[in-house]
Amino acid sequence: EVQLVESGGGLVQAGGSLRLSCAASGFTLDDYPIGWFRQAPGKEREGVSCISSSDGSTFYADSVKGRFTISSDNAKNTVYLQMNSLKPEDTAVYYCAAGCAVVAGTVMIALPYGDNYWGKGTLVTVSS
Repeated sequence: EVQLVESGGGLVQAGGSLRLSCAASGFTLDDYPIGWFRQAPGKEREGVSCISSSDGSTFYADSVKGRFTISSDNAKNTVYLQMNSLKPEDTAVYYCAAGCAVVAGTVMIALPYGDNYWGKGTLVTVSS
């Protein structure tokens, strides 16, 4: 069964860095583009980044462009999100999901996959 598990969240000071991991199982990274999403308290879910391992294409939301880097390691079947220059506004639960696409300049989920196509999330807290 398709499963994604996030890790790497934690508490960090503004200006610091974290690297999130999304370990995939039940499929390979060539099967689905993998996206990172986040949801801050009281706010809508936001698409952060999307990577297609099959062609190497990446996309970033304007809010994180230049600070975050998405990458994949096919041998480990894992997608990473390197987050640098973190701001308090980055505080959120971060989720990875299979099946992302860029629609009208926004990272979204292209198809109505089941709940198992999302991880359970990892909390990132950036203090000032």
